[in-house]
Amino acid sequence: MNLGSLGQDNIDKYGEYESAYFEGKWYTNVEMGQNSNRLGNALKSMGIGKGDRVAIQMPNSPVVIWSFPAIYKIGAVAVPLNPLLRPDQAAYIFQNCGAKAAITSPEFLPWVQAAQKQAPELKHVIVTEQDGIPDTIGYDKFVASQPDSLVDEETDNDDLAALIYTAGTTGPNKGVMHTHFSLYMTAMGYADFVSRYLSTTYNLQTRSRDMRTQQMIQTQKKITGMDIGLSLFALPLSHSFGLAVGLTGTLFAGRSIIMKWFNPEQALKYINDFGVSNFSGVPAMYIMMLNHPEFDKYNLSSLESCACGAAPLPPEIGRLWKEKTGADIYEGWGMTETGATTCGNRADRPPKYGSIGVCMIKADTMKIFDDNDKELPTGQIGELVVKGPTIMKGYWNMPGESEAALRNGWLHTGDVGYMDDEGYFYITDRKKDIIIRGGENISPREVEEVLLEIPQIADAGVIGIPDKVYGEEIKAYCVLRKDELMSGEEIIAYCRQKLPTFKVPKAVQITDALPKNLLGKLLRAELRKLEKQNAE
Repeated sequence: MNLGSLGQDNIDKYGEYESAYFEGKWYTNVEMGQNSNRLGNALKSMGIGKGDRVAIQMPNSPVVIWSFPAIYKIGAVAVPLNPLLRPDQAAYIFQNCGAKAAITSPEFLPWVQAAQKQAPELKHVIVTEQDGIPDTIGYDKFVASQPDSLVDEETDNDDLAALIYTAGTTGPNKGVMHTHFSLYMTAMGYADFVSRYLSTTYNLQTRSRDMRTQQMIQTQKKITGMDIGLSLFALPLSHSFGLAVGLTGTLFAGRSIIMKWFNPEQALKYINDFGVSNFSGVPAMYIMMLNHPEFDKYNLSSLESCACGAAPLPPEIGRLWKEKTGADIYEGWGMTETGATTCGNRADRPPKYGSIGVCMIKADTMKIFDDNDKELPTGQIGELVVKGPTIMKGYWNMPGESEAALRNGWLHTGDVGYMDDEGYFYITDRKKDIIIRGGENISPREVEEVLLEIPQIADAGVIGIPDKVYGEEIKAYCVLRKDELMSGEEIIAYCRQKLPTFKVPKAVQITDALPKNLLGKLLRAELRKLEKQNAE
C-alpha cells in the first residue's frame, strides 16, 4: 500500500468540502490533493524517487500538510524536523538520514542553509513564500507548471514512509523508522477507537408514494455515523503526536483550523469565533489558556472533545478545564516508536485523572513486564511494553539500539507503571532520563554537552524540575573550574545562543561537586533527590 492514497480515498468518499483553514483562507480537500500532486511531480522532476529522504523544517502551514502525502506518493521518505532546531542539530539529522532535499520557510532558511554546509548530500533547499533567493528553489515557481494529477508509486507495506527523530537519552538523536503500514495501522486504529466511543446513531424516517397504488410508504432506518465537527489543530506537524492526529483526520470528513504556532489567546479566539468542537494538545497548552487573563470572556461551550498527550496532565488542570468549559480532557499516551497514539481514556465515560487510559489500538497489545521480561499481574509496577503493527521498524542505522529496544517483538518503552483491574494504565516513573517540557522530549545529555563547552564550567548535570505550566522545566547543576566565576544568568545566556528556546535551562545552581558512581557516571537520581530536598 501507499499511504499517500488516503487523500484520494477521502475525496472519493466525501466529495469536495472545505477541509483546512489557515490565516484567513479555507482550502478544500480537492485543492490540497492537487497541490500535493504538483509538489510530488516537482520533486520527481529533480530526481527524487523511491527511498530518498526529504526533510520538512518549517512551522505548521498548508504546505506542510500536503508535503507529507506528496513525499509518500512518490515513494520517498518524509523527515519532519522541529523548525527550532539549531543548524548543528539539523545538520546531524541531514547527515544521518542523507536527505537530498529540504522544504522550509523564509524565517528558518538561514538555519537550514547553515546546516546544509555540513551536510553535502542535501542538494536542494526549497523555500516557500519567496522566489529568487540565491542557492534555493522558490516553491511557487517550482510547482506552478506541474500537473495536478499523480500516479502513486507502488510501495510495499514494509517500505519506509517517515523517519521521525527523537531525543536520545544516552547518545545522539535516533531516527525512528515508520513504514506505510505502521502509520496506516496507527491512523486506522485511532479512528476505530474514536468511532466506537463517539459515533452517533440517527433515526431516519422517509416517506414516499407508491406510483402504482398511490399509497404513502413510510420507512424507518437507523444510521450510525461520525460527525467529528471542527477541530483546532495546534500541535506541531514535526512532532509524532501532531502527525498521527493529522493523518487520522484524513479518514473522516473532518474540518480543521491550523495554527502556525500555538498562541493561547488566538486559540481561545478561534474556539469562540468558529465554534470549535475538538481540540488536541499537550498539558502546557491547556494551562496557558486557563491562565490567560481574559479566559472568562471567551465562549468555549462548543467544545465537545478534548484530548491530551505527550506529557502527564495534572489532574487539577483536567478538573478546572471541565469546570470552566464543560468539556472533559481525555489523557492518552504514546511514543514516536509506537505511532504516538497508543493509549487513551475512553470517551464514553468520565476520564480517570492520572491514568493514560486503555490500549486504543485493537491490533496492539500493552503489558507490564518485570526486569526479566515476564508479565506482571494487575497492580504491580514494572516496565510498559507494546507489541503490534504500529510499532516502529527500528532506529535508522542503529542496529544495536534497535535490538535493545525491540526484544522478542516487544517494544520496551522505558516507562514504568502499572495496570488496574479495568485495563487502565498508569505511568509512575521513567527508566529513561528524558525531560518532557510542554510535550517536547529533551535529552539532558544534549544540554550538558552545551554547558561543558563553557570554559569556566568543569562539570554539569541536568534534570527536570516540576513546572505548573510546562509540566517540567530544565535545571542545570554546574561545577566551576578552580578560581573561575560565572553567574547562573551568564550560563543561561550562553545556552540561548546554542540551544532552541525550549531546551534552555530555566534555573542554574552552582555546586562544588556532582554525585557520581565509582566509574564516574553521573547519578541523576541523586541529583533529583537533592533538588527535592532543596525544594522542601
